[in-house]
Amino acid sequence: MSKPRPIEYADGSPEVKAVYDDIKASRKVPDVNNFWKYLANDPKTLKRTWESIKEVMAPGALDPLVKEMIYLAVSVSNGCGYCIASHSAAAAKAGMTPAQFAELMAVVGMANETNRLANGYRVPIDPAFDS
Repeated sequence: MSKPRPIEYADGSPEVKAVYDDIKASRKVPDVNNFWKYLANDPKTLKRTWESIKEVMAPGALDPLVKEMIYLAVSVSNGCGYCIASHSAAAAKAGMTPAQFAELMAVVGMANETNRLANGYRVPIDPAFDS
C-alpha cells in the first residue's frame, strides 16, 4: 500500500469539497489543515469526523478553552504530536496562558504517573469511590 497523500481542495470530490467548505466557513480560515487533507482520502471518515468534532467542541456546559485544554491533555497522554501542536494553538487562541499550560502539563504528568502506579500495584477501588 502506498503512503496516503493530502487531498487538496482542487483535487477533492464534491463530498470532500463540501466538508472543506464547511470547515473553512466554521473556522473562518482560508484553507483546511493537513489533518483534514489526509482524512479526505476516505470521504466518509472525513465527514463523520468533522461532524463529530463540530458537535463535541461546540459551546456547551464546558467553555471552549476548557475543551481545548482537555483535548491537549489527552493528546499529550496519547503522544500525538500533530494534535498537541494543533490544540496548543487552539487553546492559546482561546486564551490559555503560559501559566495555565504549565499547570496543565503538571496535572497531565501527575495523572499519568499515579495512573501507572495504581495499575502496577493493582490497587483496588475504595468502597467510597465505587458508586
